[in-house]
Amino acid sequence: MVDLSKYRNIGIFAHVDAGKTTTTERILKLTGQIHKTGEVHDGESTTDFMEQEAERGITIQSAAVSCFWNTHRLNIIDTPGHVDFTVEVYRSLKVLDGGLGVFCASGGVEPQSETNWRYANESEVARLIFVNKLDRMGADFLSVIKQIKTVLNANPLIMTLPIGCEDEFIGVVDILNRKAYVWDSTDLPENYTIQDIPANMLDDVETYREELVETAIEQDDNLMETYMEGIEPSIEEIKLCIRKGTRNLQFFPTFCGSAFKNKGMQLVLDAIVDYLPAPTEVDPQPLIDPDTGEATGEVATVSPDEPLRALAFKIMDDRFGALTFLRIYSGRMRKGDTILNSATNKTERIGRMVEMQADERNELITAQAGDIIAIIGMKNVQTGHTLCDVKNHCMLEPMIFPIPVISIAVSPKNKGGSERMSIAIGKMISEDPSFQVETDKDTGETILKGMGELHLDIKIDILKRTYGVDLIVGAPQVAYRETITKIVEDSYTHKKQSGGSGQFAKIDYRIKPGQANSGFTFSSTVVGGNIPKEFWPAVEKGFASMMHNGILAGFPVLDVEIELFDGSFHSVDSSTIAFEIASKNAFRQSMPKAGAQLLEPIMHVDVFTPENHVGDVIGDLNRRRGAIKDQQAGSTVRVKADVPLSEMFGYIGHLRTMTSGRGQFSMEFSHYSACPTSIAETIIAKTKESEKNK
Repeated sequence: MVDLSKYRNIGIFAHVDAGKTTTTERILKLTGQIHKTGEVHDGESTTDFMEQEAERGITIQSAAVSCFWNTHRLNIIDTPGHVDFTVEVYRSLKVLDGGLGVFCASGGVEPQSETNWRYANESEVARLIFVNKLDRMGADFLSVIKQIKTVLNANPLIMTLPIGCEDEFIGVVDILNRKAYVWDSTDLPENYTIQDIPANMLDDVETYREELVETAIEQDDNLMETYMEGIEPSIEEIKLCIRKGTRNLQFFPTFCGSAFKNKGMQLVLDAIVDYLPAPTEVDPQPLIDPDTGEATGEVATVSPDEPLRALAFKIMDDRFGALTFLRIYSGRMRKGDTILNSATNKTERIGRMVEMQADERNELITAQAGDIIAIIGMKNVQTGHTLCDVKNHCMLEPMIFPIPVISIAVSPKNKGGSERMSIAIGKMISEDPSFQVETDKDTGETILKGMGELHLDIKIDILKRTYGVDLIVGAPQVAYRETITKIVEDSYTHKKQSGGSGQFAKIDYRIKPGQANSGFTFSSTVVGGNIPKEFWPAVEKGFASMMHNGILAGFPVLDVEIELFDGSFHSVDSSTIAFEIASKNAFRQSMPKAGAQLLEPIMHVDVFTPENHVGDVIGDLNRRRGAIKDQQAGSTVRVKADVPLSEMFGYIGHLRTMTSGRGQFSMEFSHYSACPTSIAETIIAKTKESEKNK
């Protein structure tokens, strides 16, 4: 039995290059998990163990590590910052109880920080803030605090202040305890002394301390009353209030330091233990009815004595075999147990259970509620599946993943690579739900779909190096869609007589443009038994099957409503197949009359640029058919725009050229919008030409 109050399941998340992985590395060194810190820029960090991560100096997949601090067990997940791998952040937040948001002291609140913060808000995850890189040129702690308030609409509770800045950054002041932590020039984490606050900071510290205390004790009416009478609460009482406010998302305790230079990290670790919630202190996960998908009103209470409920949040294939990462919400799990996968209704036997240390692992015999572990060799478990007790069938709230917006055609360079490629892609899809594959029915080409150019670039690299599959890669393709603009009322009769029983089906129907993002909807208003009810699903099935191939260029059709309002049948010759064929032919007949239109994916684009390049950036976005939505001034200027995906290929190169390498951007899918006629005609002509050449 383990005391769950001593557990902290946390994630570290931020924008690219804010220092998440370096922060994780320093935490592991301080907690004794590693004896030599590896640097990201040397490709030697513990959690970035993929070849592609080491080379590029970025985190691609979330990595889990466990360590101990002040008798507390910390399960930490280091997540990627790049927008193409946002799915890793999303699924990590789903299983965490707390988070540490890392912000760069010179970069401030950057685009991906905002996306991650929004995900954390949606997941209602309590967070600490760590303003990193105070040793960097241009570092400004208070400027970042201001951005956190204005851009994230968050309430940072300042717990430490920096002593010095940039090259002169030597330590931090713990405001609550009125102590200065000063490190010497060796940059070793243990080489610090606790001193009195520098004289030039005394007034500032007292101002911020008063603000800290007043904000914290708002969580306790009794303490507030005694404070108003002039009696200051004890440090422990204030800490309890900070813990409560952090858990309720009222504010976010904010620390500063330099992970790279080992300054300020001990105070962050103390805060993780002091202020972030234990598994038993967060709202339990709701349970879902496996048949209806509706909430049952029950929850997975975090306790080892409840029935087993665990969520598979990540699948990873490595040199040890297939690893399934689980967060156990309730109950216990033992090696050799048989458990039920509620998504497939199949049982699985637990073979090897391991506790993760990035790419190292320690064997376990038992695990319990609150643990994050991995199981080796599970057969049919996918991301988002619930594993439960065989006698207590239940399902946890599933995960929803973003739809891919970019695709490329690939084929193996040699014939023998075909089978290897399909096996490898199968493994990669189970690891990453935002990566999809399909086969073009007409050409037989394999189409890979992902969240961005970097995402697909990494997947191609993994196929080549990890699985030894050399590929011929086509140009990136945009995932266009088709829709209609007019209401059409039409009728179609399917009649076939060729000896024996014939086929007969007549349908009268309306095709109408649907609501934006409604997909395909079908309704029937047939009265009087003109078409018996048993044939209605066949009509719906026929129309639905045709929505995969539009009439303009063969792209899937979106936002179409079909209403079946009349028709007729034959008592002998009518059948479900006859009505299905009738509706398929009706689609072909009526769609050309319904004002078919091409839709293109529009992306939310966030560009950060130095002030003297704003005009160039906005002009370039306008040339790319972008609609400028907002512009915010700060240490750098932030430009928000909606831009068609087709115009954004290779944008990072142009942006860096325009801004002398200082510009950054991120983008995520926003919505589908009508494609301008001239561009639509070009796309349709190209599609038809390539079809002809095949």
